[in-house]
Amino acid sequence: MTTEENQIMQYIEEEDVKFIRLAFCDIFGAQKNISVQPTELQRAFERGYPIDASYVSGFGGDYGVDVWLRPEADTVSVLPWRPEHGKVIRMFCALCYSDGRPIEADTRSLLRGAVEYARQKGYRFHFKSEMQFYLFKTDENGNRTAIPYDHAGYMDIAPLDKGENIRREVCLTLEQMGVMPESSHHEAGPGQNEIDFKYAQALPAADNTSTFISVVRTIAAQNGLYADFSPKPISDKPGSALHIRMSVKAKDGEDVTERAIAGILKNIADMTIFLNPSEKSFKRFNKMKAPKFITWSDKNRAQLIFATRTESGGRCLQLRSPDPNANPYLSFALMIYAAVDGIQNDYPLSPSIDTELQYLSSSEQNEIELLPDTIVRAQNAALNSGFIKRFVPDSIIKAYCN
Repeated sequence: MTTEENQIMQYIEEEDVKFIRLAFCDIFGAQKNISVQPTELQRAFERGYPIDASYVSGFGGDYGVDVWLRPEADTVSVLPWRPEHGKVIRMFCALCYSDGRPIEADTRSLLRGAVEYARQKGYRFHFKSEMQFYLFKTDENGNRTAIPYDHAGYMDIAPLDKGENIRREVCLTLEQMGVMPESSHHEAGPGQNEIDFKYAQALPAADNTSTFISVVRTIAAQNGLYADFSPKPISDKPGSALHIRMSVKAKDGEDVTERAIAGILKNIADMTIFLNPSEKSFKRFNKMKAPKFITWSDKNRAQLIFATRTESGGRCLQLRSPDPNANPYLSFALMIYAAVDGIQNDYPLSPSIDTELQYLSSSEQNEIELLPDTIVRAQNAALNSGFIKRFVPDSIIKAYCN
């Protein structure tokens, strides 16, 4: 075992840890786990821990396949909502075959591969998530109702904003787990909230997004609420987005942001089914500031890509089409591959659109390419894409496009 793995074994013994959750995600990004006893962790570190993945989306089909969970020591965190005595810790795992080969449908490994691909080309990427969600009241059985937790508006304060204590508890819990939130506020919809994170390298940033969803759901349930991460929970109210900010740095110091934006714009239609994987995803587009056109701007935040500055003064971009149903590992990987595609091939960047699109004439709008507006069109774009076939395993394409 490595030094870090030995340190975890020692921590378990000294700190009364009774359960270890070996966490992973299915092909759509839903977090799964199995709890093992401390006596099983050493063999998990050394050989992996086998599970039957027959019922996990994307693994094994009807007949199943043995999946081996290989816990990664640098992802360990205590689950603060579990008892202080008899602690529970969690680690994210790589998914492997029995011979140690990565499983193709493991999107976390796919992201790791994208990071390495970019590194070999001379580029480093950082990400931050801005995640929106709704809080709904529950009935006497704990089931979601259609009643929003409050009727506050954008950035309202208490007492209109009833979600502030939930967001506070979420942020404090995340900090205890080593995840650093940056800001939180009430969003425009009734019961709608947003919490944003600090920049991190791609893999930790995706882990943070997955952790965030599980923490919000846990804290909401503990407060008698239901956290809804669907893209359009209320038909006539704002949808929820997963706004993804990305920065890229070249080894030689060159500013490659514009070519990265050009690469994402060129490939975004083909990527859409993976960023917006449900029927409801397409009910959000072109409504209440959700994008419709494949455009960018450094002045107008309502475009598909908004180019801005990082806290340190560097340039970055915000992709505004993904929604909370997206798998963050797959989404970040595709953004890396698309950005590198643009940089390496020196794609020209189209003119920015700084005005509101509704003020353009019909002929001007007709000249701008559209995002796929139905799930079928998004699936067909991916199935006919050389870019997607180059970087996304067939098992993942089939899962999203069947």
